[in-house]
Amino acid sequence: MHRRVRKAVFPVAGLGTRFLPATKSMPKELLPVVDKPVIHYAVDEARAAGIEQFIFVSSRGKTAMEDHFDSAFELEETLRQRGKLEELDRLQKTLVNSGDLVFVRQQQPLGLGHAVWCARKIVGDEPFAVMLPDDIVMSDPPCIKELIDAHEEIGRSHVIAVQDVPREHTSRYGILDPEGDADSRIIRAKGIVEKPDPADAPSTVAAIGRYVLDPAVFAHLDKGVEGAGNEIQLTDAIAATMDVAPLHGCRFHGDRYDCGDKLGFLKANIAFALERPDLADGLRAFMKDMSER
Repeated sequence: MHRRVRKAVFPVAGLGTRFLPATKSMPKELLPVVDKPVIHYAVDEARAAGIEQFIFVSSRGKTAMEDHFDSAFELEETLRQRGKLEELDRLQKTLVNSGDLVFVRQQQPLGLGHAVWCARKIVGDEPFAVMLPDDIVMSDPPCIKELIDAHEEIGRSHVIAVQDVPREHTSRYGILDPEGDADSRIIRAKGIVEKPDPADAPSTVAAIGRYVLDPAVFAHLDKGVEGAGNEIQLTDAIAATMDVAPLHGCRFHGDRYDCGDKLGFLKANIAFALERPDLADGLRAFMKDMSER
């Protein structure tokens, strides 16, 4: 029986050193894109795809994320008394139901594969999603829902979101080794290579931060084998378990913004602000004025 994807893992243990000093005393995942934290976009995407349990793999100094998705009684009551019902509604939409949000600690920064492994006992023996909050995807339907739907159609498998990148950028990504047509929407893959040199990359089809994975990856991650960068790589676990869960790449609809990068973060703020009726006209006027200086 093919099991439905109900759980999502959010690796949020990183230090956010690219954004220092802003991240000195706050998690990078709480940096706002317009008026909503980066992590909130990922959680909303998961909710819209029917995810029921949210597993945050965290580290020291990240408890503010727990508070963000919790009830804030004093603030809510103050907004209610002042008649700020629109603001109250927005605030209450941040809540995750009791018992649906789980935090586990990654005590050492040993790589993405290790972060996912830390969630193994909560995920259990069922397919699950992995969502990297640094990647915000503006899309309809939600990116992770496209992957879940593809997983439902394919059956037991690993399905990852992919996009084409310039060959000179392949060393930044996990790169698929396609089997057959590399231009199709769903790509069957012979393998995946973590951050290959451009000269050695099997393609320019790159994995981004959305995955639907078979629990078979945990058996490989249990071994603690280090890969590229002397870290435990999730892509290695995917590649090692393709005999039981074939790998497919899914070209998603929409635009992806890398909010782990300063320029990508700025682009995301502009893109999402331009989608807001209350901000778009003023922002366009400002951008036009700046471009004419």
